[in-house]
Amino acid sequence: MANPSGDLQLIVPNLHKRYSGVTATNRMVAPRLARLLRAAWFGSDAPEGIARLSVGDLLKLWRRPVPLVWHARRNNEMIAGVALRALGWPLKLVFTSAAQRHHTWITRWLIRRMDAIIATSDVSASFLKVRATVIPHGVDIDVYAPPADRAAAFAETGLPGRYAIGCFGRVRAQKGTDVFVEAMCRLLPRFPDFTAVIVGAVTPEQMPFAAELKKRIEAAGLQSRIVITGELPIEAVQRWYQRLTIYAFTSRNEGFGLTLIEAMAAGAALVASRAGAAELVVEDGVTGVLTPPGDVDALAAALEPLMRDPASALAMGERGRERVMKNFSLDAEARRIGDVHRALI
Repeated sequence: MANPSGDLQLIVPNLHKRYSGVTATNRMVAPRLARLLRAAWFGSDAPEGIARLSVGDLLKLWRRPVPLVWHARRNNEMIAGVALRALGWPLKLVFTSAAQRHHTWITRWLIRRMDAIIATSDVSASFLKVRATVIPHGVDIDVYAPPADRAAAFAETGLPGRYAIGCFGRVRAQKGTDVFVEAMCRLLPRFPDFTAVIVGAVTPEQMPFAAELKKRIEAAGLQSRIVITGELPIEAVQRWYQRLTIYAFTSRNEGFGLTLIEAMAAGAALVASRAGAAELVVEDGVTGVLTPPGDVDALAAALEPLMRDPASALAMGERGRERVMKNFSLDAEARRIGDVHRALI
């Protein structure tokens, strides 16, 4: 990048080796922020549309007279920011929190050293014990968009039936994958036009959990109609959203739950557990249906009317997309974060 010590205003660090939901949300909003401020990405998984800051570039910023923002999203990034500032880097520190839990002492200590705090929901803000600006995550409504022909998008998979119902995210109990599988084992025999799709990685530590799910699927004789894709490239995941008629968000607990707004933006009807930002995002009974976390009976009861009447599901999906376009676009998120940054520099 050209002369980073002279014109840089914002550093977006990503100090996490494994790709995660935090990385995904960071990658999406960072290029939009780069349109508003002179910004650079520091770390792995840099997206297109934002300059990259090398270690050498970072060293050139030592004792620069003009402050710049270091926007952390993890503890290690807050630690790095606090340490760099103590050593003479002219940093203003910002932290975004999506967690909906009480924080450890080290996180609380770090938060008190930030110059500004952003929370992704009112619930997340309530756990911070300091003043925070609430800015929900946004989604790229051009990328996450309804297909020209949803039936054709599903047909290209070669899967049985006419409609897809999906549950995305790493395969594990926290995401409620078992709740989804159990609901599908009850419902799919009654709705032969539907196939269920689980899109997400199975990590080595979750292999026993995934093996139990597969045993349950086999016992129900639904191996061809409950498909676990494993981890896919982001472009493939985006295409899978366009194949869905219904999306089930089944997390038992969540920070924000970006798949909520991704599925809604793509026009899928939504049934969501009351976890993460679901109650902020969903108008219950209008743009989705809310259920208690971990409740198979409630999930099945909410899904059944939508599976019985796919036209009503598609109508709900249209209302959901309208809500995302109005309240949860990526551009709106970037503008509000940019306002926080500008106030510091």
